[in-house]
Amino acid sequence: MATIRTARTAWEGNLLDGKGLVTLASSGIGEYPVSWASRAEQANGKTSPEELIAAAHSSCFSMALSHGLTGAGTPPVKLDTQADVTFQPGTGITGIHLTVTGRVPGLDEADFVKAAEDAKANCPVSKALAGTTITLTAKLAG
Repeated sequence: MATIRTARTAWEGNLLDGKGLVTLASSGIGEYPVSWASRAEQANGKTSPEELIAAAHSSCFSMALSHGLTGAGTPPVKLDTQADVTFQPGTGITGIHLTVTGRVPGLDEADFVKAAEDAKANCPVSKALAGTTITLTAKLAG
């Protein structure tokens, strides 16, 4: 059964001086201010489309990796994932770098990296962002 998630943005003004408010409507967890300056310069307490993509990608990747590791008989104790989305004004999103550190008893570094590469290739958000270069750094903790 398909699930639909909804977010809305109300925008006022032109691109450079305007401002918007992103509402995470499905979850109801909040409204977040957004502006061109928060996208192209400094966040200053506002979000950006790229930060929202980073949140979606890091969480989707973590879920996919957890699922893959568990399916292989080595469930993770903890995964810590960061997604860095690079935005170049005038060009757009030029890349995404995922960094994951995991605590996975009974798994060696090579198998962890292999599982992370598989999750990177197959998580639904990675697939949706297939037109962007996605890179990965994966390591076991400790």
